[in-house]
Amino acid sequence: MSELDAAGITEPALRAAYAECRRINAHYGRTFFLATRLLPPRTRPFAHALYGFARMADEVVDNPAPGTDPAVALDEVATRVARVFDGGTPADPVLTALADTVRRHDLDRDLFDAFLRSMAMDLKITEYATYADLREYIHGSAEVIGLQMLPIFGTVVPIEEAVPGAAALGEAFQLTNFLRDVGEDLDRGRLYLPTEELAAFGVDRELLEFSRARGLPDRRVRRALAVAVARNRAVYRRAEAGIPLLREESRDCVRTALVLYEGILDEIVALGYDVLNTRAVVPRHRRLGVALPRLLASTWSNSRLRLRS
Repeated sequence: MSELDAAGITEPALRAAYAECRRINAHYGRTFFLATRLLPPRTRPFAHALYGFARMADEVVDNPAPGTDPAVALDEVATRVARVFDGGTPADPVLTALADTVRRHDLDRDLFDAFLRSMAMDLKITEYATYADLREYIHGSAEVIGLQMLPIFGTVVPIEEAVPGAAALGEAFQLTNFLRDVGEDLDRGRLYLPTEELAAFGVDRELLEFSRARGLPDRRVRRALAVAVARNRAVYRRAEAGIPLLREESRDCVRTALVLYEGILDEIVALGYDVLNTRAVVPRHRRLGVALPRLLASTWSNSRLRLRS
């Protein structure tokens, strides 16, 4: 039985829309896509739809089409999302799948508005002085993703009790992105590591740009990044505490995503914190080593359930 059949998605155009979101997730979200294989088939299409939307908006900001204004394009995305919540019928396949996911799971419009506000911040703000200054951006760009996923994953407690863990998971992933992508973000003119915290180690934007341009790691940068990695690991521990609050069938997916994404921090450490010139990636054999045993167990469990039905 296919994921779409299991989810009760039967209308041809809607099936095609969800298939496109799955393609986007498989192409761009290697870690998350691998983790979604551990979800029950009936749940996966909705996770793909949310990923597809987030990726679409992110691409508008980070990789705008030649000759286009990303601010105008993002405004258009916001207008189309508003129509989704007003009951409109989108023409775009990603938004078609998103509209169906929103309807089935009664997702909160405020979460999508906050996400789009953070995407707009990327077009205006190039750095943040303190972690407190960064909080609004992290909430909209990352925490809300965890909160959007929460009704899809399901909980064994009232959903509001699981909110802190879901938000922490989004925060942890985003902090890891900031650390992994320091060099790429500098190339886009952005710096997400708080400048006052970097200054405590004698690091500023100029030093980071110099180190990237010359390919010369700096011990001051290493020290600053080591502290940032330690902070990031503490957020992962908060997120991990929320996993038992999820439906049992969703826990392996979230736990696998957490282990694999935190593994990026291990790779950063192994690189000597040289993230300015090297992209930290969890090796394929390690990703499969984490996910494959759980995937095999999940497949066996699902097969037994089908035989009983």
